[in-house]
Amino acid sequence: MTASGSAQAPAMDPKEAERITAIVAPRLPPALVPVFDARFACSNALYDEFVYRLALRAFCDAGLPAAVAEWGNTQDVVARAGLDPGHAAVPVSWMLRHLWRRGVLTCEDAIGGPRFRAEQAPPTLDPAPMEARQREHDATCLPSYALAECAARDYPVFLRGGATGEEILFAPARLPLWVGYFSNGNALYAVNNRVGAVAVEAWMPRRASTILELGGGLASGTAALLEHLSGAGRLGDLQTYRFTELVPVFLRRGQRLLQDRIPAGPPMTFAPLDMNRPFAEQAVAPESVSIVYAVNTLHVAHDLTFTLGEIRRTLEPGGQLIVSECVRPWPADTLYPEFVFNLLQTFRSPRLHPPYRPNGGFLTPEQWTGALEAAGFRDVRLLPDVRRIRDEFSGFYTAAIGATRPD
Repeated sequence: MTASGSAQAPAMDPKEAERITAIVAPRLPPALVPVFDARFACSNALYDEFVYRLALRAFCDAGLPAAVAEWGNTQDVVARAGLDPGHAAVPVSWMLRHLWRRGVLTCEDAIGGPRFRAEQAPPTLDPAPMEARQREHDATCLPSYALAECAARDYPVFLRGGATGEEILFAPARLPLWVGYFSNGNALYAVNNRVGAVAVEAWMPRRASTILELGGGLASGTAALLEHLSGAGRLGDLQTYRFTELVPVFLRRGQRLLQDRIPAGPPMTFAPLDMNRPFAEQAVAPESVSIVYAVNTLHVAHDLTFTLGEIRRTLEPGGQLIVSECVRPWPADTLYPEFVFNLLQTFRSPRLHPPYRPNGGFLTPEQWTGALEAAGFRDVRLLPDVRRIRDEFSGFYTAAIGATRPD
């Protein structure tokens, strides 16, 4: 069956933002209602349009319009355009589906996967006006724009195999991009940290607890959590906080930020930890922590089944796994963060475990539930419950997922 949608999605008007806020707000805990307000809804829509225009430009710069002059699946399109299959398969698949949803391409089901075709030349849309509108609306979101534009600039080189995503995104000169992006000052990213903080407060037992954070990055998630717990009068419930991060420069900067910003917090330790290796070999003993916490980390575990097993062994009986993640509402959805992160091999190429790990990147609520239950967890829950939101608004991507290690 062939289908297409609107060729251009206009940036959101205030009435539409208010409508979305009215849908989402009743399904949020009170602490999150001010976070997901109409101002955020407008920023979310502007950035979505910006990334669409960047993707469209990268699609054209890589020579892909000619490759979809006739019907073809992802493999056909990659081969016709002369791209590197190892680099290009996942991001080209994403672009084909994303542009189909915007009406630029048509799609039909076929044996071996969906096939795509362009029935007319793709539109030429300048991303710059979206960035200018964002600057006027809420300039705190601009670090997300800078990172996406950096990725888009080298997308054709990446697709042709001329550079890895790691070389493009993690060159030393681009560290300031990540500092700005993974920040509580960046409204588009900070929501992940705030959702996680509210979930930990809601699900943390009222007794002395040890939190082990995985992939703490530049520590904005940690700072948001400790500040939220302090404001809620619950910082005293923490006995120790173990901050871990594998990237040395991130670990050093995260430690410095937390020691400067939260000097009166719980006793903290800082160490590297690779979630793809046994935790016990890295000085994390079995049944030694009350909560394992992570923000946008577990979706890049190479083998999610293995990592969840290590987390389960690390938790004491009755302990909690609490993660804040970008959640894919429906299996075929394309989310705007993927435009950037599809460049990274850890993101696009994990070990697959159908049906709960059928692809790289983000998981649906059902896939998270399946993965956690297969690893022996119980009481899987989401905050907010995006399953209730997605039927009325499919553009809500952030949720905390909690699960309990049985006694």
